[in-house]
Amino acid sequence: MSIYGKYADYLPQILDSVLQQIQGIGQEYSAEHGQKLYGHLEGRVKGEESMAQKCERKGLPLMPESALIENRDAIGLRIVCNFIDDIYTCIDLLKKQDNFKIINEKDYITDAKPNGYRSYHLIMEVVTPFEDVHGNKPGIYYVEIQLRTIAMDTWASLEHEMKYKHDIKNPERISKELKRVADELASCDVSMQTIRQLIKEGEL
Repeated sequence: MSIYGKYADYLPQILDSVLQQIQGIGQEYSAEHGQKLYGHLEGRVKGEESMAQKCERKGLPLMPESALIENRDAIGLRIVCNFIDDIYTCIDLLKKQDNFKIINEKDYITDAKPNGYRSYHLIMEVVTPFEDVHGNKPGIYYVEIQLRTIAMDTWASLEHEMKYKHDIKNPERISKELKRVADELASCDVSMQTIRQLIKEGEL
């Protein structure tokens, strides 16, 4: 039996709907400002096995309430922007959507994790036409969104690839090097943002 129960069929539809809405936000922004809001947008529904393992780690019963209410990342999106400022612009635009409500935010860009990880995490409450776990219709579902620059996304993907798929003999040295690279990439992001601003000021 699916850990998502009868709600499993709704999740891909909700994901597609949210993706389309964010694509629409991006298209409107591009039409108005003549530049892209983000460079890459992707989403996924968390696999049932992965969700079950997460529930077990947290000591939660393997049932839809745990998967969809206690854990709020059954539906996940990643928005990859070209510049740091675009991340915050995107967040502002998401907050203006009538059917979206941001209920939790973690800014790992301003306050990076100790290992160098940078990203902006949102938990978003979405009003949908589907019944939810509480029997409401329209129903409320949750979407986790991670917003990153290209540099942040590249670092996070490579860090995961290297640290979780290999038996590392000298983990402390590798962690130190990864932190150094993360800081260098963050510096590049700031420099690129500054250059972009100088170009804009030159157009005035």
